[in-house]
Amino acid sequence: MRKMLAAVSRVLSGASQKPASRVLVASRNFANDATFEIKKCDLHRLEEGPPVTTVLTREDGLKYYRMMQTVRRMELKADQLYKQKIIRGFCHLCDGQEACCVGLEAGINPTDHLITAYRAHGFTFTRGLSVREILAELTGRKGGCAKGKGGSMHMYAKNFYGGNGIVGAQVPLGAGIALACKYNGKDEVCLTLYGDGAANQGQIFEAYNMAALWKLPCIFICENNRYGMGTSVERAAASTDYYKRGDFIPGLRGPILMELQTYRYHGHSMSDPGVSYRTREEIQEVRSKSDPIMLLKDRMVNSNLASVEELKEIDVEVRKEIEDAAQFATADPEPPLEELGYHIYSSDPPFEVRGANQWIKFKSVS
Repeated sequence: MRKMLAAVSRVLSGASQKPASRVLVASRNFANDATFEIKKCDLHRLEEGPPVTTVLTREDGLKYYRMMQTVRRMELKADQLYKQKIIRGFCHLCDGQEACCVGLEAGINPTDHLITAYRAHGFTFTRGLSVREILAELTGRKGGCAKGKGGSMHMYAKNFYGGNGIVGAQVPLGAGIALACKYNGKDEVCLTLYGDGAANQGQIFEAYNMAALWKLPCIFICENNRYGMGTSVERAAASTDYYKRGDFIPGLRGPILMELQTYRYHGHSMSDPGVSYRTREEIQEVRSKSDPIMLLKDRMVNSNLASVEELKEIDVEVRKEIEDAAQFATADPEPPLEELGYHIYSSDPPFEVRGANQWIKFKSVS
């Protein structure tokens, strides 16, 4: 858990190129790593927090940069496809919050578990799914990660449980996943994420209580992007110190509660322009001072971990990857109607599912 906290702080603080540019980058003598001071975390009932310095290797820095840039470009492409009416229905974008999903993944193992709310595209990517599978799911195509039947809010991967459309409902589920880890004697944790808009719900406090009572390996994480839909945190919560909400939850043994201070550039969803409850100047100020990709880029360049040219190469490669994935997501066929009832269960014999009326039947195949 301590490793994860340090990784989050570290990240938050933060093929189409010409061959000549690659030779130029390769010829530079970059540093292998650099030490950075990080902001001291506010603590609640903890005697000691994560270190106030961290070491970032060149290899990790380039990896984090590529991942954050990929999530950013993927979300911007989703915005474009939605406005073209290729993506339909609910769509909640996480551009601006890339450091959360990338930083948390850096601090856990692939065998650990993660569950989140409906702003899930970034976590779906960092948990191991490809941009192609994510965009194809958004466009409702057969090649999507849920075969085109889940859409924006219902994406899943190994040890990733969505993407949940009901506000706050994933938090008790996360406690349940942590219970399974403990019951099965596995050395694993479950990261259970929710937004500041869900933080006042009663079911979350019930999950805190059970997790503390049973000493579950659950890390409750509030992604505080300052607005629950269109309501600022100051108007919605008597106390905005979300990291203190666990109250009785002890330190690093068993459950713990974290708060990530972040910001989304888009509105709550694609139907929300995002400027009726905040000013354009506020958004621009965050972009210019606190953008996670910009901060990481500046730190790496200033510490000789990478060059501007090398990072530009990554940008070009990422844009090409996103464009290729978007082409697939718009050309791939939609799932056939007869597969509507497929995959209800993972390993059951085929059975019939009633359609919209009793005369319509679909076969369900695991």
